Amino acid sequence: MSYEFPDALLIQFAKAPQLGQVKTRMQPVLSLEQSLALHCQLVQRVHQTLHAEGLCHSQLWITGVDDSGFFQSLKPRPEVKHQHGDDLGERMFSSIAAGLEHRSAVVLIGSDCPAITSDYLRTALCALSRVDVVLGPAADGGYVLVGMKKAEREIFAGVAWGTSRVLQQTRERLRAIKRSCFELPVLNDIDRPEDLIHLDSVPALQQ
Repeated sequence: MSYEFPDALLIQFAKAPQLGQVKTRMQPVLSLEQSLALHCQLVQRVHQTLHAEGLCHSQLWITGVDDSGFFQSLKPRPEVKHQHGDDLGERMFSSIAAGLEHRSAVVLIGSDCPAITSDYLRTALCALSRVDVVLGPAADGGYVLVGMKKAEREIFAGVAWGTSRVLQQTRERLRAIKRSCFELPVLNDIDRPEDLIHLDSVPALQQ
């Protein structure tokens, strides 16, 4: 297959779809079964976006055990790898570092932001030709995307993951190690009940 960015890699992070282990902050607004269904919809949506326009090679990095075989049912079938590390920062760093062993640029996204589009990813990949790091800010103070040409452990160290301080702390670390950064437009994650309203702007995921 001919890719638009043949030397780059897109990484999608996702939890294995296990009842009671995903989208737990959606309860009690959603049931356990509804939370699981939402998680699977979001993972599938992001996976489809990664493959919509043949931007570059992609990998799906997971946590947990996929007893249901959900990941292998995705089309096209993903290259699945397992995340390693004690916290989210370590897992992101190790995955990006592994990707950069074979590619010149890596863009990593989670599975909680269905608003990410091919153009959003393309902008990130293009920006990496002129800056060290690309961030896609989230409205909740985190980020939905991070892209790098060199794995920088310091950027992920000591960050209060899961809080509204993630993006600001990451900016501070980038300034401290003097790395240039380009920020994409702010997008919304689907993490909490109040975020469900943002599904209305994503036709494939409308309730």
